[in-house]
Amino acid sequence: MNDRLTDGLAARQRWLSVLTKAHLSELESVATELALPADWEWLRRPEPGAVMVRGRMGGSGAAFNMGEMTVTRAAVRLADGTVGMGYAAGRSHRKAELVALFDAALQQTPALVPTVIDPLAQAQTDARLDASRKAASTKVDFFTMVRGQNQK
Repeated sequence: MNDRLTDGLAARQRWLSVLTKAHLSELESVATELALPADWEWLRRPEPGAVMVRGRMGGSGAAFNMGEMTVTRAAVRLADGTVGMGYAAGRSHRKAELVALFDAALQQTPALVPTVIDPLAQAQTDARLDASRKAASTKVDFFTMVRGQNQK
């Protein structure tokens, strides 16, 4: 694969990741500000399904199946033929639709990434750091004192 294609794929993976993790209200807000393309058609209407969630013990051990998770997917095609894919955790048809529309719009105009994706990514990073700080503040350090045994 050439570098340009690899860079484009990495950029698309990043924005799809950010869009999928964003809250529906955030996507709705950005969509009204941005004015998403109005001329599009469904390739695949939003439909819920299940995916297997895999995990690793300790983050690096052998992979195992944790269980299934509900996911909704959708696909749209813009008037110029650009295809956008959208996935959303849970059953939100609207979120899957918006993710697909943003995906298509960002493929058409990658210059929108700083306007659309970067603020959402920053908000997600801030929320993660805040949750991490809150969890760290509840940390309790336990210690054990070794006592001598009374010998009779």
